Amino acid sequence: MLVENSKLLLLVFWRPAAAMSAVLDRGSLLYASLAVLAVSLLLRFSSLRFSFYVPLLVLALVYVPGVLLLSKLLAGVGGGLGTVFQRDYSSLLTCSAMAWTAANLLLVLAAWMLPPAIFGVAAGLAYLYFLVLMFFAVRTVFGTGNRSAVAVVCLSWVPLVAVFYLWGPLRFVLGWLASPFFLFYAYYYLGGEIGKLGGGLRSRQHFRRMLEAAAINPHDGEAQYQLGLIYQQRRQYTEATQRFKNAVGIDPEQTDAHFQLGRIAREQGRLTDALTHFQTVVDQDDKHNQSEILRELGAVYLAARQWEDARNYLTQYIERRPYDPEGLYYLGQALEGLGRAWEAREIYERATEAARTAPRYLRRVTARWSRLAQKQARKLAG
Repeated sequence: MLVENSKLLLLVFWRPAAAMSAVLDRGSLLYASLAVLAVSLLLRFSSLRFSFYVPLLVLALVYVPGVLLLSKLLAGVGGGLGTVFQRDYSSLLTCSAMAWTAANLLLVLAAWMLPPAIFGVAAGLAYLYFLVLMFFAVRTVFGTGNRSAVAVVCLSWVPLVAVFYLWGPLRFVLGWLASPFFLFYAYYYLGGEIGKLGGGLRSRQHFRRMLEAAAINPHDGEAQYQLGLIYQQRRQYTEATQRFKNAVGIDPEQTDAHFQLGRIAREQGRLTDALTHFQTVVDQDDKHNQSEILRELGAVYLAARQWEDARNYLTQYIERRPYDPEGLYYLGQALEGLGRAWEAREIYERATEAARTAPRYLRRVTARWSRLAQKQARKLAG
């Protein structure tokens, strides 16, 4: 564990995205916590004066819960707040502790090598670097988009400001929390609940090990597909693409893998590859994924500015799913491209209404298409 996690810590410095993914697969919360304590001791001896356990407690009790809450509010992370904490707390804490350790190792070197007059500048740069690493951590743990991850990280200072103003009473409380007497009784009475918080990371790693074991079987395309979904959720598209291709190589009828390969290709602007994979899906099952394959094909033709082909596929899709705001927005784009502005405006209004009447749990997803549709409708009205 020591050697493996030390390698992961070093990997954080030059490949942070891959490092955070590897931490989820093979990282240890115990190692990450001990690393924070060790670096805190080095900082305390070199320049700063604080109790060595304070950074870990602030991370565990303030910063990580704050980031979890912000991710739930801003990025629409699935599940209730309690479910999110139980599922993602230990994963995010492990990644955050690794990020804090990496950033502050650089600060330790700065404290030893630079004059005190510019140490404040070095500290500011180190914690800016920590925020950059946290961007990769949030994106990897929750699978959020870049904008959502940036928003979460940019607002993650809010809980720390609250701690700063309440530091007097909190310091007293943290002193009690760190006492052996309190820790013994807390573990005795709350050990089961505390253990559940660490269950999320263990479950992720156990599931990943099972899939890796199953993927050894050269005839198991489903294991390759599931591993591809993990990489895709973490936005590691190179690895995801390879796993999906492995699945298709094992079973050419693996429709789901073709569909995901097409989606990745479309996001990356490889429209010819996307069209090839999506056409394969249509040939195998034109109702795949609740007919979303038709919407994806329409989106590819939109990107290629082939308006009539886009309109044909999107019209078929809307006939099957008339209340999907994303499909309606794309259809409005196709009609607008064909110069049928009046019809496009009507479709944009339908997209706005569909988003407004969507189930509450979907509104965070549909809000984007509502905003875009309203913008285009106003543009055509003007």
